[in-house]
Amino acid sequence: MFDWFSGLSPVIQAGLATLFTWSVTALGASLVFLLKKINKTFMDGMLGFAAGVMISASFWSLLEPGITQANNLGLNAWLMSSLGFISGGLLLFISDNMYKVYNRHHPKRKHESKEDSFKRCLMLITSITIHNIPEGMAVGVAFGSLGAGLPGVTLTGALAVAIGIGLQNFPEGTAVSFPLRREGYSRTKAFFYGQASGIVEPIAGIIGALLVMKVQLIMPFLLCFAAGAMIYVVVQELIPESQTNKQKDLMALFTLIGFSVMMILDVALG
Repeated sequence: MFDWFSGLSPVIQAGLATLFTWSVTALGASLVFLLKKINKTFMDGMLGFAAGVMISASFWSLLEPGITQANNLGLNAWLMSSLGFISGGLLLFISDNMYKVYNRHHPKRKHESKEDSFKRCLMLITSITIHNIPEGMAVGVAFGSLGAGLPGVTLTGALAVAIGIGLQNFPEGTAVSFPLRREGYSRTKAFFYGQASGIVEPIAGIIGALLVMKVQLIMPFLLCFAAGAMIYVVVQELIPESQTNKQKDLMALFTLIGFSVMMILDVALG
């Protein structure tokens, strides 16, 4: 299976990898059919593990190769890497605050009309969908860098990026479907909108892979952009949410385990 996958073109690899991340979103959304509530410790442990995976992948598979490539191209490595890194986080900051701004100006009322409820749900879906675009690009950039022959980028490292994004997409799917269910949507509609929020990832992944392979000069920026997007998700969402668990020390251990697993895959096997 691994040999078959490694023989594919990087664009197809990026497409398949982001289809995987979208399918995990759909899997998370599908819990709306099975459960009324989700076991918090299980979800927090998954978030902690995903945080470790994404921190590891963002450095070994994105930042370090991006800085190396900037030096190889004769670019200002520290400027290119910092601009890319901050831009990735900034885009997610903007998308995350869209829903907060809407809620601030349209606070939920006790007896809310169907139109207001629809608008609130639409903003939730839109903000998470926009949030998923740089995540899909992160996966695409990782695989596209393989096709460009970038030193330091390995297939295991690119797969680590996809696995990290996929793991944190599971609770994202539930974060859309369950609120929609509480708003009165049927289970089928709640699932549909929950999984639909992740469908942009395969599109963004293919675009990211093509950009990296066709335009070499922006490769360092895109690699660091993807790393910034991943670190923003970790710091703003995954670690804070996992640390709301009563067993904070155990959640921190899951983060260390996630980091170690991906570091071993990328360094030892890469």
